Amino acid sequence: VQLQASGGGLVQAGASLRLSCADSGRSFGSYGMGWFRQAPGKEREFVAAISWSGGITRYADSVKERFTISRDNAKNTVYLQMNSLKPEDTAVYHCAASTFQFASVLSTRYDYWGQGTQVTVSS
Repeated sequence: VQLQASGGGLVQAGASLRLSCADSGRSFGSYGMGWFRQAPGKEREFVAAISWSGGITRYADSVKERFTISRDNAKNTVYLQMNSLKPEDTAVYHCAASTFQFASVLSTRYDYWGQGTQVTVSS
């Protein structure tokens, strides 16, 4: 599993971004996938997760109704659509893959991590 996240950038509050995380491996469809973020001086926190089939999704309360996680197993890619961005969403966003096939909110459940993509939201 090799995860490559992309799509971050600098945007104004209220804007949207879509993050992508591509896996170069062959077993993408068997992994649960998650997005986590870490802001400067803060601990890493859960953002969203999706089961191997896409049938189960989970979100942190802080992003519910604004962010949507999805996946395309044919493209070995998981997405995070982020709408109505707020300055407090500023962080490095990491995607992760878990052999636990369902949507785990626990970072300890994830076995593989991407390098992260920076999202900065200005007020």
